[in-house]
Amino acid sequence: MIAAASGPKLTHAVLHHQASQDLLVAAKKIIGETIDNVSADLRKISVDLHENPEIGMQEYHAHQLLTDYLEGQGFKVTRSAAGLETAFIAEYSRGEGRRIGFCSEYDALPEIGHACGHNNIATAGLACAIAVKKLLEEGHTTGKVVLFGTPSEEPLDGKIHMVNKRVFQDNVDACMMLHPGNRNGNYYSGLAQHDFIVEYHGKPAHAGGAPWNGVNALDAICQAWVNVGLLRQQLQESDRVHGIITNGGQAANVVPDYTSGKFYVRAPSAARIEELKVKVENCFKAAALSSGCEMKLTWRKTGMCKEITQNELLAGAYGEYFQELGGGEMPPRFIQESKVMGGSTDFGNVSACVPGIHPGYSIHCESFPHTREFAKQAGTQVAHDATMLAAKALATVGARVLIEKDFYESVYKSWEAAVPPQFR
Repeated sequence: MIAAASGPKLTHAVLHHQASQDLLVAAKKIIGETIDNVSADLRKISVDLHENPEIGMQEYHAHQLLTDYLEGQGFKVTRSAAGLETAFIAEYSRGEGRRIGFCSEYDALPEIGHACGHNNIATAGLACAIAVKKLLEEGHTTGKVVLFGTPSEEPLDGKIHMVNKRVFQDNVDACMMLHPGNRNGNYYSGLAQHDFIVEYHGKPAHAGGAPWNGVNALDAICQAWVNVGLLRQQLQESDRVHGIITNGGQAANVVPDYTSGKFYVRAPSAARIEELKVKVENCFKAAALSSGCEMKLTWRKTGMCKEITQNELLAGAYGEYFQELGGGEMPPRFIQESKVMGGSTDFGNVSACVPGIHPGYSIHCESFPHTREFAKQAGTQVAHDATMLAAKALATVGARVLIEKDFYESVYKSWEAAVPPQFR
């Protein structure tokens, strides 16, 4: 009796699964054709961005270029979104359903331009959004696609500001983006990060005539530097504390009454950052006490940059589609997860508030990002072609989120299990 009762249900489940698979096969074809059709346009945009680099929160040309193009493609575009002049939100919807988001970045580095390949990240986001929009337009699925234009990734604050304004939480059910590099990867994470500015106030005096009348603020920041160096003996291998002295005094014959510095604290998780902050702050407090200076230590007000939580199901699907398209081998998951990348990204905060992935793909450059060699490669046709291939894979993952309810429900449960509630 049990078998008889479950038979129709099983048949329905099988048919539903087959229908979803058929839709996904059709979606792959449409995504590939759509991205191929806009590839030449996107190449021009990539070159334009590469030749006109703009640093974070000053991406006025990029903002205009991208939003004009998206409006021409039929998206509803909100310029200067979330109170950020150079942010935008582009959306297209058809019927009721889930909402998939993609991110475009477009800020450059000072002096060396697009050495992190954000010109390609911008066009990858465009390609994904346009391809999924095509699926919605042709009636292959229902729901919404949203492209978030996220400025100022290099200073690690654009997306954090947008998360704090609930831009992602209130608009999408999952969000994804791509990043060029010198290797492929779908499970690599990055370090959580928080930074602070420290200032020491002392008392000036003639350094030769009466130094005993002074309170030396340079002593304070030098002592803090030494304290941090000694602390490193007791830190875990993946912890990082690094910084610069931004003001070390004005004249060699005057006891400095003011010094300042900027420091970064990085660790594999937001929880570990909270532990490290206490240890690091004590290094600076001790220096103030020993030197007799007053100290002001200010953590970045937008909050910490969290580690990337790569959703295992979204990442697995991306890896499968990327390899189907001929993108090359992915390192085994256990190897990727055992090697935390030393950099940080504000997409970590996005992945902490909605399920997401941030795969990396090779643009066939031996050098690492943030080098002049990588900047040069980021502007090539080779880099563009690699970007379009990766975008086809990521857009297919987005399509699956819209098409397969069961898949998304599993994605969400996996995300809930991976992100502690206090860090969402």
